[in-house]
Amino acid sequence: MTPVILLPGKLTTNSQGVRGDSFSTGRRYSEAVARAGGVVVQAQPIAQTTAAAHELVARFDGVIIQGGGDIDPNRYGQKPRSNAIYGISLEHDELEIAVIRAAIELDKPVLAICRGIQILNVALGGTLHQHLADVLADGESHWDKYHEINLEPNSRVANAMKTIAPKQSHSFHHQAIDKLAPGLVVTGRAPDQTIEAVELNAKKWIVGVQWHPEDDADTEPDQQNLFNGFVDAIAR
Repeated sequence: MTPVILLPGKLTTNSQGVRGDSFSTGRRYSEAVARAGGVVVQAQPIAQTTAAAHELVARFDGVIIQGGGDIDPNRYGQKPRSNAIYGISLEHDELEIAVIRAAIELDKPVLAICRGIQILNVALGGTLHQHLADVLADGESHWDKYHEINLEPNSRVANAMKTIAPKQSHSFHHQAIDKLAPGLVVTGRAPDQTIEAVELNAKKWIVGVQWHPEDDADTEPDQQNLFNGFVDAIAR
């Protein structure tokens, strides 16, 4: 049977042809999963969906957490310290945290991308750098830039991508993991030592990446292989 993947959506206010606000997911995630042999279904970030997260996740084969705006710093015990913080949505945070925790409890494969790796870390008790420009010499080095990534050999992410040095890795973020959550293991870093990949090795297949593999998955086998590995993990 075709694996069916849950992807929490986000609120958007500018959907063409829709009256009022709507919910959306990135098309490239769905296309990359489809090439890997799966299908993506959206979960809307409303209170009723969050309350039913455990039951909802149980009905699906895996979970993708997509990119998006910043996470409320109060979620990791801090107050906002940077004017660069943007796009906070309490409903979005609540749904994704509930879905991640349910997926871990139910041992469902998870691929958490960009904001996804950050909220995975927060959901498990970690913290974030609120603005990379405050901690890196080149504060713009991860904002809409391609850069090298070094993966740990034999990690889940390296095995999925079939390389320890993936090509065409596109970053588009100004935050990153600071304090690593208990249970997570760092499996990839940028040359400036920013955390780029993590795994929860106690579970079946829980992987987070800080870059956007979906952006180039249609032309770069390394990037598509990450989605292939995620879908393959469902069958194991």
